[in-house]
Amino acid sequence: MRIAFQGERGAYSEAAAIAHFGEGIEPVPCATFDEVFAGVEGGAIERGVIPIENSLAGSIHRNYDLLLRHTLHIVGEKIFRVRHCLIARPGASIGDVRIVTSHPQALAQCEHYVARLGAAIEPAYDTAGAVKLLKGSGRRDTAAIASRRAADVYGMEILAEGIEDDEANFTRFLVISREPLPADSASAAPSKTSVVFSLRNSPGALFKALSVFALRDLDLTKIESRPIPGKTWDYSFYLDFVGNTAEPVTARAIEHLREIATMLRVLGSYPRDLGIDP
Repeated sequence: MRIAFQGERGAYSEAAAIAHFGEGIEPVPCATFDEVFAGVEGGAIERGVIPIENSLAGSIHRNYDLLLRHTLHIVGEKIFRVRHCLIARPGASIGDVRIVTSHPQALAQCEHYVARLGAAIEPAYDTAGAVKLLKGSGRRDTAAIASRRAADVYGMEILAEGIEDDEANFTRFLVISREPLPADSASAAPSKTSVVFSLRNSPGALFKALSVFALRDLDLTKIESRPIPGKTWDYSFYLDFVGNTAEPVTARAIEHLREIATMLRVLGSYPRDLGIDP
């Protein structure tokens, strides 16, 4: 199975894809999230794996927007522990490190560790990309922050592992597909459903929309608002809740919401990852 992800080989997205599907996949690196969506929608790729939120940095808004722009379906999720490593060329030591390079978010998540090293920072376009560039540079005074997998992919050496300032660093990834899961395929297992909807701009509109879930004791796990292009101060609301559309109580909640919303789309019902569930 061809699985698309954004970033270079060795990226956390690739590691999450392998953790979800197993080693028997063909990972397909893409330069942008747009390319991941386009590849899956066009049929060249069977699945895409995209980050949607991080426990420290919050939501990845670009991917929320792309979920609405494309006619794809969420068919799975993976909660992945982000464990940063300090990576250098073989033979280098921590004492050699004068510069640390990585994606700005990874640099921020390891800020105190880098400060203790007394190293300067050098932003890069991608965590795994920083390792790839470092390998080609031949520099021994520079180390990259990335995953253990990135070190393995590029034949580099791990100087330190678990260097993030906060251990509670998890990213939630979504699996996207051209076709949804069969309606009852996940009904026997704990499931989530993701929807997106918009409302008339009137007092209490959002309260009424959320009440369709409260009245049925459905557990909301995430809500996110995004501006609607071309409509100043109007918003779409993305909602995740526990349940599957094959369940009558969930189906009734969605139909009730449809009566209130000006637009409603079910993005997918899929097995819930109970590892570190947000």
